[in-house]
Amino acid sequence: MSDHLDVDKLDRLAEVAVRTGVNLQPGQDLIITANMSALPLVQRIAVHAYRAGAGLVVPFFTDDAITLARYENAGDHSFDRAPGWFYEGLGKAYKGGAARMAIAGDDPMLLAEQDPAKVARASKAVSIAGKPAMEPIVRHEVNWNIVAFPGAAWAARVFPDLPVKDAQAKLLDAIYDASRLGGDDPVQNWADHSAELNTRLTWLNDQNFDALHYTGPGTDLRLGLADGHVWKGGGSMSLNGVVCQPNIPTEEVFTCPHAYKVDGTVAATKPLAYQGTVIRDIAVRFEAGRIVEASASSGEAVFRDLLAVDDGSSRIGEVALVPHSSPISQSGTLFYNTLFDENASCHIALGQCYAGTVKGGEDLSVDELKQKGGNESLIHVDWMMGSDAVDIDGITRTGEVVPVMRKGEWAF
Repeated sequence: MSDHLDVDKLDRLAEVAVRTGVNLQPGQDLIITANMSALPLVQRIAVHAYRAGAGLVVPFFTDDAITLARYENAGDHSFDRAPGWFYEGLGKAYKGGAARMAIAGDDPMLLAEQDPAKVARASKAVSIAGKPAMEPIVRHEVNWNIVAFPGAAWAARVFPDLPVKDAQAKLLDAIYDASRLGGDDPVQNWADHSAELNTRLTWLNDQNFDALHYTGPGTDLRLGLADGHVWKGGGSMSLNGVVCQPNIPTEEVFTCPHAYKVDGTVAATKPLAYQGTVIRDIAVRFEAGRIVEASASSGEAVFRDLLAVDDGSSRIGEVALVPHSSPISQSGTLFYNTLFDENASCHIALGQCYAGTVKGGEDLSVDELKQKGGNESLIHVDWMMGSDAVDIDGITRTGEVVPVMRKGEWAF
């Protein structure tokens, strides 16, 4: 039960998710995926969606107990399977114009005690079967959004010293603040924030850098950018003509790196929570875009398995810039949830690129996108490599060095 949570804050989150996040259009169907614990938020989202003129609101739920039942009781054959028919149905709905909303907030450590090999196999099976549903999202064909609900298990991980109900309330406050929901008009808050992000990405697009150079403790990296790369951030227009805010919260501007032009060393600045494992102190070395050396102080085996998922999983598909002064960074909270932790720090993502971060990318074939430098993979996993000790320079096509960030803050 979540009757101890602030109903007004949940309602404001739901309203912003519908009006600003997915920007639901009259007559448009909305598909929601969520954990059962997030039911109170899903119910409020349905209210605001129908007020906005939704055709149908269709939720699909997961449940922690059912997930664990599989790992504790299923035969070995179960872990190489995924419901392809379900993802095909989602893909058909998106192709038909439905909007997509995902509610984050699952227990990040739910699978911590399960066999990592089975976890990896199940994840790969979902990645393969889920392509029909993910492709319209990756190609930004429809308006979509992710927001978060303070599930009890997640809250207990973030604030382990508090009683669960107090932890949930505190996590809701943190989500509320990070999602810029305070003041008289949170919708206007997001319009102002998007305008600020647009100022940053416009400058970066005007520079049209050939590469970025990162320097900091354990980091000396030259990261080439894809041919025709486009910086994105804040609200963006999907191919159906609807401007949406895919992530709430968000503090990043991001683009497509060149999958074959990344060289040097990177040290992670924050832990990565991945499939029930907290991977700490990641350190890697890139050669010609591929990670050729990797280590971690904990979770190293899981990280190495991640790098071996497919040919593209040891290359990167996204690079994002986030100032160290972002509200999430300044909160000092480790959320064990990428939606939040990636917005506390500059980061890169292993795996699949976003077609929309290459000029005309949505109209390119997979091979044509690769020729531009875009990466293809079954995974897309962000990890953090920025701090107040990291500097970033832009390298122009003539070799000029232009300051982009100094000590984790914008230099322009």
